[in-house]
Amino acid sequence: MAKYGGQNGEDVFGKIKGLISDMIAKLEKEAEEEATEKAYCDEQMAKTEAKKSELDDSVAKMTAKIDQAASKSAELKEQIAELEAELGSIAKEQAEMDKIRMDESAAYNTAKADLTLGLTGVRKALGVLRDYYGGASAALVQEEQPAAPEKHSKAGGAGSSIIGILEVCESDFASNLAKEEQQEADAASVYEKVTQENKVASATKEQDVKYKTQEAKGLDKTIAEISGDREAANAELSAVMEYYAKIKDRCIAKPETYEERKKRRTAEIEGLKQALDVLENETAFLQKQRKRSHMRGTLAAF
Repeated sequence: MAKYGGQNGEDVFGKIKGLISDMIAKLEKEAEEEATEKAYCDEQMAKTEAKKSELDDSVAKMTAKIDQAASKSAELKEQIAELEAELGSIAKEQAEMDKIRMDESAAYNTAKADLTLGLTGVRKALGVLRDYYGGASAALVQEEQPAAPEKHSKAGGAGSSIIGILEVCESDFASNLAKEEQQEADAASVYEKVTQENKVASATKEQDVKYKTQEAKGLDKTIAEISGDREAANAELSAVMEYYAKIKDRCIAKPETYEERKKRRTAEIEGLKQALDVLENETAFLQKQRKRSHMRGTLAAF
């Protein structure tokens, strides 16, 4: 090839040089593209992983806040339920006390009226008898005097006995009335004391219910707001994970399977065979040209 190609001033390795130059250019281009792709992959992988980590932390923090707020809200609602149950018990107890107090007051009023009526009657009777008989001392003086001629006179002895009995009745009525009044006063005092304690306890518990209800509502509102933010963050995280999967599929090299290696090897063999055929054809062509030139030289010699 050097001998016959050089006669025409041709570079017999020109085609080979061209092929080599093309291969070098192709390899350099591939290397540049691979470097660009690697830089792109490194950047995108780093950004995606950083964003994923940021969103994971954000979702974790929001989840912790939601769990904490939900736990506190549940605790407050349980306390509210207990307070409302206690308020119900106090109200029931107060209603029972009110009924008992009404019944006691009605019984007292009836007893007082009866005792007052009886006491008033006895005292009136005593007043009349004492006025009529002139008192117990006058009756005794009359009893010591000798008997007078029979005629209408005051029954001193009988009157004294009646007055004594009525005085005992007066004392009993007064004593019973005093007892009723004392019992009524004691019962009313106890009722008022317990009622006041129930009012204070109810007011305190109602305030607790009010404040705890407000706090629970505030926590529930916070939970709803953070849940919305977490949902948005999860949606963004899902999009990042989807992109991350695509980037990994593109940028992370995977081991070739047997089928892939076989396919690539077959393609390389076919390429080498084609190159071999080209070289063989070129060699045969040059040999034919050489024989013809040799024959022309021989004929010219004759």
